Amino acid sequence: MVSTSEPDELKQIILLRMDLNMGKGKMVAQGAHASIDAYLDAVSKTPAVARKWHEQGMRKVALKVESEKELVSMFQAAKDYELPCALITDAGHTQLEPGSKTAVGIGPAKSELLDRFTGQLKLL
Repeated sequence: MVSTSEPDELKQIILLRMDLNMGKGKMVAQGAHASIDAYLDAVSKTPAVARKWHEQGMRKVALKVESEKELVSMFQAAKDYELPCALITDAGHTQLEPGSKTAVGIGPAKSELLDRFTGQLKLL
């Protein structure tokens, strides 16, 4: 997949599991948790990038993963790239069993870098 993004364009990736059949509201909440936690990780690890992403409008892309295995694999890949990231585990108060891994936030980081390992995933 060829990236059409500008070299300095930043974005954040939010991965959501499709196999859990979360309701739309639940999915939005889990994605929001992933976004905020990954952003806080970026503030700690790469504060200049976090600030620039915020100034650029906080671009986000939500993508589908089909299983817990795929979600955890993508989270590990982000960690291996030393990207800011967060794995969200649900408390189990509503639709899901406690401890269900629901979402991953990756970035903010350069779009080009994120596309290297998430480019094969489908948009939510």
